[in-house]
Amino acid sequence: MKVLVAIPARYASTRFPGKPLAMLGGKSIIHRVWQRATSAEGVDDVVVATDDERICDHVESFAGEGGVMMTSDQHHSGTDRCGEVLQRLERQGNQYDVVVNLQGDEPFVEPSQIEALTACFNDPAVQIATLKTRIHSTDELLSPNNVKVVCADNGRALYFSRHPIPYRRGADTEQWLAQGEYFKHVGIYAFRAEVLHEVCQLKPAALEESEKLEQLRWLAADYTIQVLETPHANIGIDTPDDLAAAEAQLKA
Repeated sequence: MKVLVAIPARYASTRFPGKPLAMLGGKSIIHRVWQRATSAEGVDDVVVATDDERICDHVESFAGEGGVMMTSDQHHSGTDRCGEVLQRLERQGNQYDVVVNLQGDEPFVEPSQIEALTACFNDPAVQIATLKTRIHSTDELLSPNNVKVVCADNGRALYFSRHPIPYRRGADTEQWLAQGEYFKHVGIYAFRAEVLHEVCQLKPAALEESEKLEQLRWLAADYTIQVLETPHANIGIDTPDDLAAAEAQLKA
């Protein structure tokens, strides 16, 4: 099985412009993400996908010319950017079985998480795979910034929502965690190569537009998403305050 890790990285961010180039413990965020990805066993190639020459030049300085690709600035999602990378590499004669979409603001991703996702594809029925982690506080459960996921007994995703799911009828929200398990989605995806091509052609779905969650487009189109539990609640960096918290974690 040949595995490509594509790392979408945009310079333009409303809350944190230039985020991939921000320094964290003496290295840029994107450099740390790239290092984590290249440390995962079974990964054949790691390519940063960007639409900004500043990011491109920076990544070339540590990953070389083959470690970064300039992509269109018209993409609406990181998934589409990964799809372009796959398409162009295939035109160059490269073939991959699995593509991992690893966001460029996840410097604490564990290589073992990437390895676990790619191992899912030993099952020929798996089309898409992602991760979840247990929720431990009511504040975390109720925050719309934390996407929740519920799964079937076989681990396939039933639904993702910004609202706490499942709803506990007859109980106050403060009691929900005591009455059952809740899981937060960890936004790393792996796709069979042919499935990535297909989902990049899908039009937005009504559920996706309501929740602003791209993965609901795939569920609405009847793709299956295998969800693995991970003990690691990765810290993504969305704001300068998040970066300060990440610096503190590095020093802890």
